[in-house]
Amino acid sequence: MNLYSITTLGCKVNRYESEAISEQLGNLGWQAISKGGMAHVCIINTCTVTQKAAMQSRQAVRKIIRNHPGALVVVTGCYAQVAPEVFTSIPGVHFVIGNAFKDRIARLVSSHKAHGPAITLVEDLSAPRPFQDLPVTKFGNRTRPFLKIQDGCDAFCSYCVIPHSRGRSRSLPPEIAVRRISNLKEQGYAEVVLCGINLGRYGGDLARATSLLSLIRSIDGPQGVKRLRLSSIEPTEISEKLIRELASSKHVCQHLHIPLQSGDDDVLNRMNRSYNSIFYGDMVHHIVSVMPDVAIGIDVLVGFPGETEIAFENTFRLIKRLPVAYLHIFPFSVQKQTPAAAFRDPVPPETIKKRCQLLRSIGETKRRRFYEKAIGSTFEILIEGNRDKTTGYLKGLTKNYIPVFIEWGDELMHQVIEVRLTGIEHGKVFGERLL
Repeated sequence: MNLYSITTLGCKVNRYESEAISEQLGNLGWQAISKGGMAHVCIINTCTVTQKAAMQSRQAVRKIIRNHPGALVVVTGCYAQVAPEVFTSIPGVHFVIGNAFKDRIARLVSSHKAHGPAITLVEDLSAPRPFQDLPVTKFGNRTRPFLKIQDGCDAFCSYCVIPHSRGRSRSLPPEIAVRRISNLKEQGYAEVVLCGINLGRYGGDLARATSLLSLIRSIDGPQGVKRLRLSSIEPTEISEKLIRELASSKHVCQHLHIPLQSGDDDVLNRMNRSYNSIFYGDMVHHIVSVMPDVAIGIDVLVGFPGETEIAFENTFRLIKRLPVAYLHIFPFSVQKQTPAAAFRDPVPPETIKKRCQLLRSIGETKRRRFYEKAIGSTFEILIEGNRDKTTGYLKGLTKNYIPVFIEWGDELMHQVIEVRLTGIEHGKVFGERLL
């Protein structure tokens, strides 16, 4: 029996593509290893969005080589795309495959033996290209499957390597997306997460241009799944019509993850972000005025070159005023292929660390206040397929992204049920089922 393992780092798009590779391998007769098993083929789907992600990717490759001696080792993903030489120099790596060739991995490993120097398959992604469709029809025990509908980015933020690792923005045709949603509904999935690298740009590249809003409208109703969730979306891609659609829909989740990166206008300008702090703040307050229960999450990049104490204070004050539910904090790290790599005014690492700690403290406070506001209210939650390891309880997610723990039997797994939120203990929200 041919056995394989896939290790995935990074974003939802990477995770979706790993599911696609896994399904292709299964169609060719391969089987995923059980926990602790030995694989004949090991695939590592890497990430390079930060220096930490790149380091973790290198560590994952070396660990796989140690733990699976004699296996055919394939390194793919964004880090493999932008720096293939990093992995071809590691003894024990047999293939380094860029993002353009992920659809070939299953066939390649099925016909290749583990010997000889590493083979590199990487193509320049700077030219426009069609969307690479990697269909996934089975998601194992996942309760909320992803559907990748967009890839690539045209923004070229000065700190970000993603346009080089993913190429230009391109989209899955809407008729295929609608069909995939329908198939997932028929399989019994109650929620689907639409994901992409720059989701808000969906449809603009197609011969018959469309938009994310148009796609949502075509699957928002009885013909679609019970719950539709959006992954991260840029602030400039959120239109008034999209806000109103989310507010009026019975199916689209009132949850938006909107990257901020900085609350200082000079820093935003150097980042090549196409908005200012007033625009961002006004937009968030407006969204909450239309949808009072919405969960808004934000990304913040701390320690960008030239971020003075005053600039950080501007970010700190803006975030403190914003009615958001949670923060994702990232320390700045240099990416070689980006303009920011040449900026001459770095922020000391210790300063970055202290600033991250301050913002994470605000994030914890905002998350708790968001949870507290919901206590006593009634919500529908979608129960996951595994029990929480810490409490032993079932865990479900509200439409507005609150994880809720309840004590009940396994028969509720993957079901949508109604609960009342009863309290918070050790940062966890608990609820009781309403019958």
